[in-house]
Amino acid sequence: MGIGGGIMDCPSEENMIRLKLEGLSEIKKLEFDLENRKLTILHTKQVPEIENKINDLKLGSKLLGITEIDYQEDYIENKFQTRLLWMVLIINFVFFVIEITTGFISNSMGLVADSLDMLADSIVYGLSIFAVGAVVSIKKKVASLSGYFQILLALLGFFEIIRRFLYYDKIPDFKIMIIISIFALIANAISLFILQKSKSNDAHMKASMIFTSNDIIINIGVIIAGILVLITNSKFPDLIIGTIVFIIVVQSAIRILKLGK
Repeated sequence: MGIGGGIMDCPSEENMIRLKLEGLSEIKKLEFDLENRKLTILHTKQVPEIENKINDLKLGSKLLGITEIDYQEDYIENKFQTRLLWMVLIINFVFFVIEITTGFISNSMGLVADSLDMLADSIVYGLSIFAVGAVVSIKKKVASLSGYFQILLALLGFFEIIRRFLYYDKIPDFKIMIIISIFALIANAISLFILQKSKSNDAHMKASMIFTSNDIIINIGVIIAGILVLITNSKFPDLIIGTIVFIIVVQSAIRILKLGK
């Protein structure tokens, strides 16, 4: 089902339509084309209520056509997304274990912070796997849940950074910081490449790509912090990058929460 002809001119109208159609179990997917002002709705059977609900918004919409499709193709796409998400989930969880272990060994808050971010990403990817093929309302809830989880981890990280600023004097091992972060950077670059292969506009997939893009920035920051620890022989570059990491995590979470609206 395609609807167009003046239906959308901004993301807020997209959100209005999503909210209006929420709860219709027959809807399996909404594909918005804001540039061309078109909306494609994939649904399991003929539902006059869909067109009525959109017309109620008075956005100047009109029905462009109804086409029967083979749901086998949609099934294959969902299976492909699931396989990609499993790949990046495994990569992130492995590096969570590596970074949190080496973070404590090297006394690096930067690595510990990045490891918690990797753990959050693993959970997000797990939630996204659950969301593949789900109705729109479930996908929005998944995006929101992952955003709130990121905020919780960030708050815990801020408390630990404050404690280390005030009561912790050990200098982090810059060699471990740099080496592990380089490997994590490579892993995240691979993860982002894998996710981009899906070419999906679904909220849960967008959320996954946002997290991974932020991880690459974080890895570069930890590498720089390791170099500064070497130059200054101080704990503060590591604690500063840890603080920056959690600020990025919060910003990312806010963006994810917006996707869930």
